[in-house]
Amino acid sequence: MITEPERFTTQAQRTAVIHLVIPGHEMPKYMDPAIQEILKTLKDQGLSPAGPMFSYHHRRPSDTFDFELGFPVAKAIAPSGRVVNGTLPAETVVRCVYQGPYEGLAQAWPALQDRVREKKYTETGRFWERYLTNPDEVKDPKNHRTELNWVVDSK
Repeated sequence: MITEPERFTTQAQRTAVIHLVIPGHEMPKYMDPAIQEILKTLKDQGLSPAGPMFSYHHRRPSDTFDFELGFPVAKAIAPSGRVVNGTLPAETVVRCVYQGPYEGLAQAWPALQDRVREKKYTETGRFWERYLTNPDEVKDPKNHRTELNWVVDSK
């Protein structure tokens, strides 16, 4: 299900994002329009993503998800509509890669959380995923790869 988790310290990365606070069950309704809006903004400004799409969650989900959806960029963008500049912060994370359909992420995250707790890392409640494969290019969902990053205290 997931690769062996490893602890990393990430570097800050400039991003173009849309901040969303939405009910979890409505995620499919909001994701694609937001992705298309970000990609259009980048294209209109003569830019392209400098890495895979990500979703950075500011807190554990409750009845809503509070997250930024975006792409890394090489330089700051001119804010347009809902698309603004952001940053994937430098943080200590426990990281693994999940391979399989997106629906399986609901089981992959708890598996990573179990490993974090086994190691007795202090959790922050923040996490992010990077979508390493593009479903337009990798048609078989069992081959989709998603990097999971669980933010932990740096101590």
